[in-house]
Amino acid sequence: MPEKVPDIKHLKIVPLGAGQDVGRSCILITIGGKNVMVDCGMHMGYQDDRRFPDFSYIGGGGRLTDYLDCVIISHFHLDHCGSLPHMSEIVGYDGPIYMTYPTKAIAQVLLEDYRKVQCDIKGETNFFTSDDIKNCMKKCIGCALHEVIQVDDQLSIRAFYAGHVLGAAMFEIRVGDHSVLYTGDYNMTPDRHLGAARVLPGVRPTVLISESTYATTIRDSKRARERDFLRKVHESVMKGGKVIIPVFALGRAQELCILLESYWERMALTVPIYFSQGLAERANQYYRLFISWTNENIKKTFVERNMFEFKHIRPMEKGCEDMPGPQVLFSTPGMLHGGQSLKVFKKWCSDPINMIIMPGYCVAGTVGAKVINGEKRIEIDGKMHDIRLGVEYMSFSAHADAKGIMQLIRQCEPQHVMFVHGEAEKMEFLKGKVEKEYSVPVHMPANGETVSITAHPKLDIQVPMDQIEQSLNLDPNPAKQRCPFVADIVYDQETDTLNVMATGDNESLVDDDECMPITLSLSEIIRGRQIDWKRLAKELLAFDPHLQHKDDGIEMFPWGDHRAGEWRRRE
Repeated sequence: MPEKVPDIKHLKIVPLGAGQDVGRSCILITIGGKNVMVDCGMHMGYQDDRRFPDFSYIGGGGRLTDYLDCVIISHFHLDHCGSLPHMSEIVGYDGPIYMTYPTKAIAQVLLEDYRKVQCDIKGETNFFTSDDIKNCMKKCIGCALHEVIQVDDQLSIRAFYAGHVLGAAMFEIRVGDHSVLYTGDYNMTPDRHLGAARVLPGVRPTVLISESTYATTIRDSKRARERDFLRKVHESVMKGGKVIIPVFALGRAQELCILLESYWERMALTVPIYFSQGLAERANQYYRLFISWTNENIKKTFVERNMFEFKHIRPMEKGCEDMPGPQVLFSTPGMLHGGQSLKVFKKWCSDPINMIIMPGYCVAGTVGAKVINGEKRIEIDGKMHDIRLGVEYMSFSAHADAKGIMQLIRQCEPQHVMFVHGEAEKMEFLKGKVEKEYSVPVHMPANGETVSITAHPKLDIQVPMDQIEQSLNLDPNPAKQRCPFVADIVYDQETDTLNVMATGDNESLVDDDECMPITLSLSEIIRGRQIDWKRLAKELLAFDPHLQHKDDGIEMFPWGDHRAGEWRRRE
């Protein structure tokens, strides 16, 4: 029998979770005869088997190893990786699981924390064990940004920076000329500790699968939102109230801690600020280990001062929530679906002098979602609670808003767009906007609904260099052919424009208070027979005295006054 040729023209995509819903992200992609699962999350709004993706869709409910070529995890949030041990150890999967190095380090800790809450505190018995988590993580393979990983001779994957949380990545999945770019959760705007999502120029996926959590939202000015947050916290504690801010262990917690720390210092406030035990130690460990994933401001100051070592914010002391007087508490988890934040909320919710500030999205069915929706009586652990404290919902969520989603579509120019991880009505609105503005077909399947896409063939034409040079020489303007100058590239968030502003040799806009330095990625692949890493590392010490020489390369970034714009390549 002749060998069966894979169908490379047709792609099939089916959500097993996060189809017209937020929670348990899990998308099955078939491209060029290869089957790839991206994300394997858990739904926080359910406490039964509905919290897991519907794995019975794959191979009739048997082991998944023979069906899946690989699994990819975009980041460490539990709605994207929470079902991973269940999938690999209970359902059965022995193949490769790819994720970035920070995700690999952090996911194991968060999975074990969640298991302790479910089993040791809530007493669940039908749940994965510590051994399941350890065995699952042995199958996980770390990958670096922009590294092309050949899963087999036809299937390759590549990670791009997604912002959102430490280690979050978008993944390009490619077979032949066709590819799928899966965003996971991403943020197109830099924040106080992470950069903005970015893909390399020239990435043109056949299908872009994008989250759509905030598909109808265009956020207001971030500075105005921060001022409003600080004002409300300050007013509440001045009245003697207690303020609880539910957060997840890494990400938004660091963002808001940096904000409150600087405000407390500036205003000389003495009201205590606490955070869940272990939060700071954990954050310090991971941000120190993966400093190259943070934004330019954090990198710049990290040598002199660790931005995550706080003077005014300290670990939560036993019984501090019962102490009289005002206080601010950062507590996990962020959706009030269990743990310490729910325990403290039950104690504080009946006193109108207190306040809860919800800084991010909450999945339907969680206590957090009910609080945001304004419910005045909520059943928690079988007991009704009166909600009398002040409730504020301020989105500091590190998700792309409608403007950011449109920006990514404009950059990537995909043949098709698919929305997942969002509510159906919001998806429908953005779908119409994208189809009208970009004339691109948009899909928004429900869970279990298969989308079949026929890809357009691609044709690359080799143009001889002498033809290109001849065309350039025909241009009467010689300035277009050679024009060396020193400049800053300035991105204006208000107008969504990128401008090149010429500066003198000793001038720069980086020191301007109104400008915030951002990362601009320029990439080139250099091929050679052999690289002397030790010699190269020695040469590069002039630019980065703290570079790390590793077995497979060098990890570095410019420090102090060595900005990327000052580098020169010698021909």
